[in-house]
Parts: sequence; C-alpha cells; structure tokens
Amino acid sequence: MEVLSLFDGISCGQVALQRAGIDVHKYYASEIEKNAIKITQKNFPNTIQIGDVTQVKGSQYKGIDLLIGGSPCQSLSITQSQIRQHLFGKSKLFFEYIRVLEESQPKYFLFENVASMTKESKDTISELLGCEPIFINSNSFVPQERPRLYWTNIPVGNINLPECDLVLENILEPNVEEKFYYTCGHDFLGIDKSVCAILHINGHDILKRVHSPKFKCHTLTTCGGGNTQKKVLINNRPRKLTPLEYERLQGLPDNYTQGISNTARYTAIGNGWTVDVIAYILSNVEVKKVQETA
Repeated sequence: MEVLSLFDGISCGQVALQRAGIDVHKYYASEIEKNAIKITQKNFPNTIQIGDVTQVKGSQYKGIDLLIGGSPCQSLSITQSQIRQHLFGKSKLFFEYIRVLEESQPKYFLFENVASMTKESKDTISELLGCEPIFINSNSFVPQERPRLYWTNIPVGNINLPECDLVLENILEPNVEEKFYYTCGHDFLGIDKSVCAILHINGHDILKRVHSPKFKCHTLTTCGGGNTQKKVLINNRPRKLTPLEYERLQGLPDNYTQGISNTARYTAIGNGWTVDVIAYILSNVEVKKVQETA
C-alpha cells in the first residue's frame, strides 16, 4: 500500500497501519514542524517527507491507495469558543486536504477533527467530503476522553467499539522524578471525583485541575509549559503526567517521542492521533483489493 499523510505530525498513522497489519510500501508525509519530523524519522526512517501541505501537488500522487490527515483544530475546538474562527482561522488548512483529495483521487481517504466543532462546520466538511462522520471517543481504547469525528470512505460497517476499563492508574509510571511533582498547596475534593484536587497556582481554572487515578484522563492538548500538562494525584501529592504517560494515553509505544525536550514531546503527542482508534478504522481497508489493483 502507498499512503499520503497530510499534517502528518509524529506519524501516528504509520503506527496505526502497523497495528492494523497493513503493509506499507511507500509513506509520504507532509509536515513542517521540525521536532515532529525528527520523531517520525527516528521511528520510521523510510518515511518520504514532502514538506508544506500548501505546496503538495496531489496530481503527483494520483490513484494513491490511502490519503489520511487531520488538519489543525484550533479554530474549530470549543476550547476556543470565545474567539474561534471555525473554518476561517488556522483550521482553514482543511481546504488543502480537500484540494489534495480532489487532485490525488485516492482509493481510500480518512479525515479527522474535533467533535466539539459547530454543526455548521461539521456540515461543511461533510458536504465537501461527501460523507457523514463517524463519532468515536478514544476512551473505548485508552484511558483518555478524546471525542473525535472521522470522515472516511473505508467500509467500516457497524461500529462495534470495544469496552475499555483502563483508567489513569493503569498507565502510570511506578517511579517518577521529583521534578514532576508540585510543592504548592492544593484543595482535595475526593479521590472519587474525576477532578480530585485543585492546585494553588495562578492561571486559568483548567490549569489547576488534578485528576484522580481512578478515572480516565481528560483530552490531551498541546503544551507550551506554564502548567499546561495534565496532572494526577498520587498519595495526596499532585504531579504532572510524564511524556511516557502521555504516549500511553495516545496508544503510542513507550518512548516513541524520546529524543527531544519534554515540552516538545507533550506538544507533539497532544497534536497526535489515538493510535488504536485509527487502527480500528484502517483494519476495515480491503487490503487484498488494494494489492490486486496496485
């Protein structure tokens, strides 16, 4: 199979293809973020990097087996509800996906974005892609709440998601360096609550939330330092989740993003896909048919 991945990030798509048992002969990745590319090439050195999506000529990949991508969600997400610009902000890069889709005419396509977008944005995307989205929350596969919409022509059939009983405590490292722990005070709300404590730090309410290890984690997002990492309470001590724990929450192999700064790792993972969700969808690709027509 030959694959073209737009907004490839750290190539969660390649991990998912492996997990779905799909043999990839060529994987073209459109990405411009240097740390993301570094992670990809460390794990998949045969990846063919093709640069900025706005410069990708889809006609060069006409008839490719699979086109995948999830354009930036910042101006679509409800987290930006006060200032979001919908498909006219940074998320307008979605239209580059449409352009490349029309030019390349792949056998299969898969597009992902946030479930919290407005109905107007969802309807626009559905109209341009010619199909309705599938709703999947990553919590069916990993201990993370991550509701997403997936548009695809892959014959998924009836959605029969597995049950996942995993919670935060199932993916925590046993021994974590002291630098990840907070020394400030906190208000304890009860370990039986998803947000079980509130940190005594400055900033937005969401930055102060500490998660109970008995529940699933809230959606991972990009991190730019400043206490933006998700937090967990261990023996009444709040700490940041580690990059390795972030990897596990996205279904990535341990230390997949190792080799760059922790801050960059958090951001790269938060920008990525939940691998097991993508593998679930891709497992429905009719691989034999693709091989026969290749």
